[in-house]
Amino acid sequence: MKSAGLLQQLDTQLAQLARAVEPHANQRTAKARFDHQLFHGHSTRLGDYLLEIQQTMTQLKQSVQDNRAERVAWMAERVVLQMGALQRELATQTLRSREAEPVVEKENLYEKLSQHQDFERRLRAMIADRESLLAIQETLAQQQQLQRELAALEGRLQRCMQALKRIERSIENRERDR
Repeated sequence: MKSAGLLQQLDTQLAQLARAVEPHANQRTAKARFDHQLFHGHSTRLGDYLLEIQQTMTQLKQSVQDNRAERVAWMAERVVLQMGALQRELATQTLRSREAEPVVEKENLYEKLSQHQDFERRLRAMIADRESLLAIQETLAQQQQLQRELAALEGRLQRCMQALKRIERSIENRERDR
């Protein structure tokens, strides 16, 4: 079968790529290296990209077994493009080693966390204040104005909560990497 031969060739190339990536697999880079459409992950380690290629290869083999011709063609192209991108990245490792080390954030994440927690507390207080005022308003225009203010404050609170989550994840990542 034609597919079996092609899969075998891809397996061989993937094994060669895995051997080439092995010495560099856990080295971190300053930023993610690949397009988000090519790789779903946004890692800074080449080993993670190799793992994603291996997962794509597994999906390709499953599509071949299921006789899904269109998916097989798409998955095969994706595997080839991913392997090519990783091979090019490996070829530039000597140049990459001369790049500056990742800049350590000078900001104190714990201070930033504390600030955002204070913002959250104040926004919640403002929302509670507007809600109590809304309950005692007599005219429709005043109620509508307070509802607009409430909506704006709730949007700010939502963005604040998202920022808090990002800061907490950054702290967790920094602690884990130590």
